[in-house]
Amino acid sequence: MGVLTWPGESRECASAEPRSGEPPSTISRRTWKRSSGIGRSISLALADHGADVIVHARKSKEALEETAQAIRSRGRFAHTVLADLSEQEQCQSLVNAAWEHWQGLEILVCNAGADILTGAGKSLDYAAKLEALLRVDVISTMLLARSIGTRMKEAKQGVILTMGWDQAEAGFEGDSGELFCAAKAAVMAFTRSLSLNLAPDVRVNCLAPGWIKTSWGEQAPADWQERAVKEAPLKRWGTPEDIARTAAWLSGPEAAFITGQIVRVNGGVVRA
Repeated sequence: MGVLTWPGESRECASAEPRSGEPPSTISRRTWKRSSGIGRSISLALADHGADVIVHARKSKEALEETAQAIRSRGRFAHTVLADLSEQEQCQSLVNAAWEHWQGLEILVCNAGADILTGAGKSLDYAAKLEALLRVDVISTMLLARSIGTRMKEAKQGVILTMGWDQAEAGFEGDSGELFCAAKAAVMAFTRSLSLNLAPDVRVNCLAPGWIKTSWGEQAPADWQERAVKEAPLKRWGTPEDIARTAAWLSGPEAAFITGQIVRVNGGVVRA
């Protein structure tokens, strides 16, 4: 799920119908974010901090609407958008729809990612998995962040969060390690460069989660379950809420002097 947000005005809206054209995302501004797992948790955390949110997903309309309803129950406005971010034309359509819905965005969370570990994606060959990761994790992040970021800079305000991986710069064994390291290291390098181009008006940072109990973590075999706990100095798996709390902090005024950073949320597994 992806999230777009900006700060919403104070208003009684818990039971109100959302305004037409709202974008997907979070925090005391209007925001745009994805609709399940980490994306859903970030959306709700941003709503808890006062954001109206545009929530995006590729095709899971039911899950998307459930997340939107959870946002509305917190007294915020929510809007949903379906788009396949592996298609560049749909990336641009999403940008236009989200920005125009509320006439601007103040927070963008680029959390969309190709699932190559569970479901149908698990059975793809190496080349197909690589292509999926490059299209969704890398290219769509770059296109969305550049396009929204340019508009934010013109508006003289904004926060962009991308999604990396704590192991990307250190390396990780196995085919999946090669694939995710390549894709997420690209996102992390892009984030640093974009932060320079959009400063001083827009802050850009990258969240780099470690072992997080998403759908893959729930299904992981026993040896992976043990490894995640053993390698973490804090001796537990991370949760989507751990990532969401960090995203909310980075999006808010408390992090006003932080940009161009890779923020690892990993229980201490990677400490560089």
